[in-house]
Amino acid sequence: MFDRTQWFLAGMSIALSLQLSQPVAAAVPVGKVVQTAQTNSSEAAEKALKEAAQLYNQGTAEAKRGTIVKLEEALKLYREAGDRRREAVTFSNIGLVYSGLGEKQKALEYYSQSLPLSRATGDRGGEAITLNNIGSVYSELGEKQKALEYFSQSLPLRRAVGDRRGEAVTLTNIATVYSGLGEKQKALEYYSQSLPLFQATGDRGGEAVTLTSIGSVYSELGEKQKALEYYSQSLPLRRAVGDRSGEAVTLTNIGTVYSGLGEKQKALEYYSQSLPLFQATGYRGGEATTLNNIGSVYSALGEKQKALEYYSQSLPLRRATGDRRGEAVTLTSIGSVYSELGEKQKALEY
Repeated sequence: MFDRTQWFLAGMSIALSLQLSQPVAAAVPVGKVVQTAQTNSSEAAEKALKEAAQLYNQGTAEAKRGTIVKLEEALKLYREAGDRRREAVTFSNIGLVYSGLGEKQKALEYYSQSLPLSRATGDRGGEAITLNNIGSVYSELGEKQKALEYFSQSLPLRRAVGDRRGEAVTLTNIATVYSGLGEKQKALEYYSQSLPLFQATGDRGGEAVTLTSIGSVYSELGEKQKALEYYSQSLPLRRAVGDRSGEAVTLTNIGTVYSGLGEKQKALEYYSQSLPLFQATGYRGGEATTLNNIGSVYSALGEKQKALEYYSQSLPLRRATGDRRGEAVTLTSIGSVYSELGEKQKALEY
């Protein structure tokens, strides 16, 4: 029987935090009207960017939509001011928000506008961030080799500019790709390089992501108790830093471990905690996975109609986020239910 429970791995989409540029403090010579206009545009852009960061940190889907509006405002102002470096950063940030909302193709559009600007202005740190984020999108779209290409371009730039936290981010992302390719030991090697870097730089959010990812690897290796140990270290860190979507990821992964151990009611308890968090933060990919997993539990419990209800909620979200592999998982799950209900022709359709 096809395993209808899909793992939700946490490490694939570690991207940059919303980047705030430092305000430019420059003397404006008397009579330089153009320069004054540029300065005013820069100041207005910085104000819009700070407002965007405040909205983004709220974590809700509505707030993220508001973040995009503010970032677009900042983008226009930076362009007017001729500030190409900050324009590049803002393009990348808009891509980040769209990626978090599940709109991966739109994210790639903005990243592809950021990258040449970063290169043109010699901003290797910004270039490294954008390369990493493009890799994250391709990883989530299932294009693992393409993801590795971008991560492998990002990593030496991270090291060259001394960005240890960024280096940890990219190492974790590479590890997650290898995990997705089935190379679990290679994945653990990269995670073992990234975890101490996150700890050394005090990045508890990145540490939490990596702990969850390590837990996922151990779970897939069949070491369920070891997986729970790592998840239990990650969960309080997620909560401490206010990472609600990350908390949801870890809760879903814990639920999936319990489901695999046959503790279906306990699994439902964790899924019921994660689902509203995904919905509140607008993380539709996570919502789709959790809905699918709840359907799998109900199917295993013999509640086939209830299972179909959850699968039917998951399927349009899979399609909306471009998760073709996830869509295939849910279609197969629906087909399995119909097969078990004796509706063989309907099963074959799915």
